[in-house]
Amino acid sequence: MAYKTYQYQAEAVIREYVLSDPFIPYTSVLAGLFICKMAYDLTRFLSSFYFKGYSSLTKIQRLEWNNRGMSSVHAIFITFMSVYLVFFSDLFSDDIAKGLITFRSSNLSTFTLGVSVGYFISDLAMIFWLYPSLGGFEYIVHHALSLCAISYAMLTGEGQLYTYMVLISETTTPGINVRWYLDTAGMKRSSAYLVNGVIMFFAWLVARIILFLYLFYHVYLHYDQVMQMHITGYLLVFLVPSALAIMNLMWFGKIIKGLRKTLAKRQ
Repeated sequence: MAYKTYQYQAEAVIREYVLSDPFIPYTSVLAGLFICKMAYDLTRFLSSFYFKGYSSLTKIQRLEWNNRGMSSVHAIFITFMSVYLVFFSDLFSDDIAKGLITFRSSNLSTFTLGVSVGYFISDLAMIFWLYPSLGGFEYIVHHALSLCAISYAMLTGEGQLYTYMVLISETTTPGINVRWYLDTAGMKRSSAYLVNGVIMFFAWLVARIILFLYLFYHVYLHYDQVMQMHITGYLLVFLVPSALAIMNLMWFGKIIKGLRKTLAKRQ
């Protein structure tokens, strides 16, 4: 009987505070920070047991190794949620009765964005802490833009559809991290490295090139609704995807160059 009482009290606290509308942005960000910490520590724990070369890595390499495990966990989570919310849920359907598509949100969509905000805060902090070991200026720009856009969509509920479209591009992150792992483990000449390069080419093409073209086309079709957003949201819808698209094209050029170099060595 006492157990049931405590259970009901715990559920009430979660409903009234953790998942209550006013608290969701804050509890979700804390959840994101906690998940990142757990993913980082779990990567370090598992790697020390199952990868013999982990102990021989330099301190910076081990930090980046663990950081990439953390970013992979976030990428898998946010890709799954973004694809579900954009393409399979009815939150962003063309049903006019649901209201303007640029103002739609739900507790689930807001909570998910908060988790992503927690990740970008964690990763950006590590980039600054170890600068430039985990990435140069372009990574700071990428994370800062992403953090601004995601935070705005989370706090206001505006433009969440386009935020999730951009976040689908995180599907390429695990592939990037696997490529770094293979390189660090001395497997740059392996078949796995070559296969990874080919997969990365097509994944990047779909998730970071074609998908962004679809995003801009969707904005064009719904421009009358985009115009009704606050000026801050209106600018973010255009500036952030445009800046990220330019960076994606630059990185795509490097992927093509690297893949061609790998294939040339094979031949």
